Amino acid sequence: MASEMMEALIALCQEKHIDELYLLDRLEQSLAKSYADVLHLPFGAKVTIDRTTGKVYVYELIPRDDSMNEEGEYTEFDEKDVTPPDTSRIAAQHAKAEIRAIVRDAARQQIYEEFSDRVGDIITGTVLQTTPDFTILKIREGVEAELPHFDQRRFPEERNERPQGERYMHNQRLKAIIIDVRDPNTLQPTVRGEHQRPPIVVSRTHPDLIRRLFELEVPEVYDGVVEVRSVAREPGVRSKVAVSSNDPHLDPVGACVGPKGSRVRTVVSELRGERVDVVLWSDDAARCVAAALSPAKVSRVIVDPDDNYATVIVPDDQLSLAIGKEGQNARLAARLTGYHIDIKNESLAAGVLRDVTHTTSAPKEDDVVEEEGSHRCEYVSPDGVRCRNMARPGSRYCGVHERVAAAEVSDDPDSLI
Repeated sequence: MASEMMEALIALCQEKHIDELYLLDRLEQSLAKSYADVLHLPFGAKVTIDRTTGKVYVYELIPRDDSMNEEGEYTEFDEKDVTPPDTSRIAAQHAKAEIRAIVRDAARQQIYEEFSDRVGDIITGTVLQTTPDFTILKIREGVEAELPHFDQRRFPEERNERPQGERYMHNQRLKAIIIDVRDPNTLQPTVRGEHQRPPIVVSRTHPDLIRRLFELEVPEVYDGVVEVRSVAREPGVRSKVAVSSNDPHLDPVGACVGPKGSRVRTVVSELRGERVDVVLWSDDAARCVAAALSPAKVSRVIVDPDDNYATVIVPDDQLSLAIGKEGQNARLAARLTGYHIDIKNESLAAGVLRDVTHTTSAPKEDDVVEEEGSHRCEYVSPDGVRCRNMARPGSRYCGVHERVAAAEVSDDPDSLI
């Protein structure tokens, strides 16, 4: 019986590519703990497996009186043979459990070594199983990934990487981005049920997912000609993507949108209808903020780079569009640019404009964002500072200074505001 067990162990080790000596050492340690509990041995047990016959020997550890150290622990033991008659049956049970554990650990270690350097890469998986807490994706045979969507009110330490409103069906194909690969050798506390969960963790809410999708759909992004400079996202609802071009003759927004919107439509389809706005990135903060508020039209942007603060003035009929539903458009624009954005309409911005007009130094032309076909008000203050408002259609002046030009009264703007 014992030799048959050894033959089965050797065959299984060869099939699973497991070192025989490593398996026997782990098997001896596991059996020693079990026999110490079964035989009620106060100082533990030592188990030896004959490498030739497979016979199991159990020894009770008896401490020597003169081997106690300063901590009160015994360091030397005598061994007493207490081998029970049914060791082969118990050894076979432990061998089965140990082999499963070794195979599982080896597979997790192999997956960790392969995918630990691929954090941030996009993968395509097939839905194997969906639970209330996570979805299991099959990447390939023997490799699975976890898409967690825990209720964070119940499990605040867990993740929720599923966009709002998404539900998955069996065998459905999904694209996701790798955000974590759990190390099987880590000494840190493991997450709940980690040994039953795949070591690869993926996300469909991460902003880099949109970046990777554009790399797949837009050759210019993949080649580096068009660069995705910033991404702001509210998963499942709306996203903004700022792009720039390293080729002055190439329109980055048009390249990402594609002919008749074909490229961005593919990205939107993969994101389950999430709205994606592609805007032009500019190194000039004022123009970048104005573009980020698209589709709203901006009259003027005043930037304070020291405090990362931008005051945006929009036409009265564009105020609600610039702010967006529940502040969504302004919130995404702020994330995209990194500026705190304060939006005002022209009717309520007269006080701000007056303060800017009376600054001691002339404002930078870069702070003014003009639309094509429009021009600035031609009014010039007594200090020599030109008004920064946009002229009204069909007029040379803005609404504030048009009356001045018509009535030819005092040039002091304070008397008219």
